[in-house]
Amino acid sequence: MDQFATACEAVAATTKKNEKTRIVADYLRSADPKVAPRAAQFFAGQVFPSWEERTLQLGGAQLWRALAAITGKNEVDLSTTYRKYGDLGSAAEEAVQEVAPKISELRLVDLEAVFDKIASIRDGVARMAELREILSRLSPLGAKYFVKLITGDMRIGLKESLVEEAVAKAFEDPVEKVQRANMLLGDLAETTRLAIEKNLDEARLRLFHPIGFMLASPAEDSNGAFEYFEHGRVEDKYDGIRAQAHVSAGRVRIFSRTRDDITESFPELVPWLAGLPQEVVLDGEILAWQFDENGGRALPFSALQKRLGRKRVSQTLMREVPVAYVAFDVLHLDGKLLIDEPLRSRAERLNSLFSEPLQARTGEHAGDRQSLLFVTEQAIETPRVLRASAHEATSPEELDRLFEEAQARGNEGLMIKDLESAYLPGRRGRSWLKLKRELATLDVVVTAVEYGHGKRAKVLSDYTFAVRDGERLRNVGKAYTGLTDVEIATMTQWFLAHTTTDQGWVREVEPKIVLEVAFNAVMESDRHDSGYALRFPRILRLRDDKSPDEIDTVERVREIYERQHRKETAAS
Repeated sequence: MDQFATACEAVAATTKKNEKTRIVADYLRSADPKVAPRAAQFFAGQVFPSWEERTLQLGGAQLWRALAAITGKNEVDLSTTYRKYGDLGSAAEEAVQEVAPKISELRLVDLEAVFDKIASIRDGVARMAELREILSRLSPLGAKYFVKLITGDMRIGLKESLVEEAVAKAFEDPVEKVQRANMLLGDLAETTRLAIEKNLDEARLRLFHPIGFMLASPAEDSNGAFEYFEHGRVEDKYDGIRAQAHVSAGRVRIFSRTRDDITESFPELVPWLAGLPQEVVLDGEILAWQFDENGGRALPFSALQKRLGRKRVSQTLMREVPVAYVAFDVLHLDGKLLIDEPLRSRAERLNSLFSEPLQARTGEHAGDRQSLLFVTEQAIETPRVLRASAHEATSPEELDRLFEEAQARGNEGLMIKDLESAYLPGRRGRSWLKLKRELATLDVVVTAVEYGHGKRAKVLSDYTFAVRDGERLRNVGKAYTGLTDVEIATMTQWFLAHTTTDQGWVREVEPKIVLEVAFNAVMESDRHDSGYALRFPRILRLRDDKSPDEIDTVERVREIYERQHRKETAAS
C-alpha cells in the first residue's frame, strides 16, 4: 500500500502530464501482474469497475467519525485540519500521525477484499467498526490514499485517460487499443489485464454494462454553429436526463450519465423498450411528457424532478408525472457495434428500428428485478419510447427559426450534429454542438459564502445570493462558476473582513456585493425562503456599479416564473 501511495505522491508532485504517465507506467510495469490491474483502477480513483453498481456506503461524515475514534481528536480539531488542506485524505494523514504505524500493515492486493467486505456490510455500526480497524492498520501516507479512494477523489491530476495512456506505455500497446477496450468493458482493471496478456482485441461490448456518453460542446450563437462542419443534423435539446437503454430478449436496463442503473425509477418505460424487435443499445433522454392524440410534448425539468431519486414509484406519481424515452442515437444493434459508423448511417438504422409502431411487451422480463406489477394500464397502452425528430439547417437564420420553435415546444434549445461523425464515448468535441440561451438575468446580492473544494479549498468561492422582498432579503440561489481566480481571491479577503456569522465552513456576510447572474429556468422550491430557485445559475459579473438597494425583487422572479409557465402552457 505504501509503494502505491508513494507513486501517487510522485504523480501529484508534477504538473507535467507526460511525467505523470511515466510514473504510473513504471509502477504498473514493475508490479506483480496480479496486482497491476487493480492498481490501474485505483490510480483512476475507482474502488470498483465503472460498470458495477456497488458502493461502499461511506460518506465524509462516517470517515470523520472513524478518524475521531482512532485519533481521539474532536470535531473542532478535525475541521481545522480539513480547512488547512481542503482535502479529506490529506487531513486524515495529519490526523493519524501520532497513532498510526510507520509502515502500512495492509498490502495493495488486500484492498480488493477490504472494499468487497465493506460493500457487503449492511449494518452501519459494523461498517464503522470495520473502517476503524482498517484505518488503524495504515501508515499516515497509506491512510491518506485509502481515504482518497473511498471518497472517489484522488486529486493528483490523474484522469482515467492518463491511466489509459500509462497502461499503453507500460505494456507497449497503441493507446487507441487501450482506450477502446476500456470503453467497451467499462473496467480499467480488466483492460489492464488484457494489455498484460496482449489480448486487447478480445474486448467486446458487454450488454447491460453502460459505456460512456458522447458529449457536446457549446456553440456561442447560430453563426458559430456552422463553423465546424458542412452537413449537420438539428435536433431539439431536451430538458430531461440523459439515459442509455440496453435491450435484449425482453431484458431491459436503463443507465444514467453517471452509469447508475435507474431502471426501477422509470418502470413504465420497461415494457416499451422490451418491445423493441432487436437487441439494441440506445442513447436518448428521459423526459416528463404530456401525452395527447398527436403524440404529445416534453414538460419542463421541474416536472421530472418529482420522479428523480425514487427507487420505487407509486401508481399515483406515474399518473401525475408520466415519462417518455426519446431515442436519438443507436450504438449497438443485433450484435454489431455501430459507434464507428457515421451519424448518417446510425440515423438510418434508428429510423429502421422505429419504422413500425412499437408494441409493449407485457409480463415478467427474465433476469429483471423490475416487475410490470408497478406499471399502470395507461403506461402499457400509451407508447413511451419515441424517435427524436430531426431537421436540417443551411443558414444561421434557419437555425434561429428552429431554435425558437424548439423553445416553443418547451425544450432548452438545439443540438447540431455532424452527420459524418462517429460516436466518441466520453469525449466533448466539436462534432456535437449545443445551442442554448439563458432565460433571463438578475441582479442579486451575496448573503452567505462557503469554502470551495480542491484548489479552491482555501478561498470562499461558493456564493448564496438573494433578491429583495420589501426591506428583507430572500435567498433564491447559489452559484460557484463565472468569476476568475483573481476575482475570487480578492472577494475572499473582502468576505473574511465582512463576516457577520462564522459557522466554520459557511459564513454569513454583509449583503453588499452585487452580482449579475444568468440562469436557465425558475422553479418553485422550498429550499430558499423566496419560494423559488434558479436552475443552473452562473455568475456573469460583479456589479460594482450597483448598490444592494438596486437589486431585483421577488416580484421580478415571480414574473419570470409566471411568464415561463405561460409560455409552457401555451406551447402545450
